[in-house]
Amino acid sequence: MKQLLLVFVGGGFGSALRFLVGKWLNSSESGIPYGTFAANIIGSLLIGIILGVATKNDGLSESQTLLLATGFCGGFTTFSTFAYENHVFLKSGDFTSFALYTIGSFIVGFLAVFGGMYLVK
Repeated sequence: MKQLLLVFVGGGFGSALRFLVGKWLNSSESGIPYGTFAANIIGSLLIGIILGVATKNDGLSESQTLLLATGFCGGFTTFSTFAYENHVFLKSGDFTSFALYTIGSFIVGFLAVFGGMYLVK
């Protein structure tokens, strides 16, 4: 039960922050969901750092890892929103935005995870 509560609390904070980032960065003018992109990249970097610290000399406890990685980063990153926004691009026939957003999110997200892991070496 404690583990579930840690994930719940971390996820709540992550989701609330994702909402604020989206409100701040998503633009109806350009149609590009910069807030979702930023949340996914920042979350990828954070989970790389958190899991890097957790595995380096047992730097974080299991409870801390659940709260921060599973909870916070899980709530903060927005893959479901990412998938929906890509659906909207495809439905509207905007294949260029779909391709750029999808490829950019994957490449920069992976690089951010690797960067986070590198930062804690």
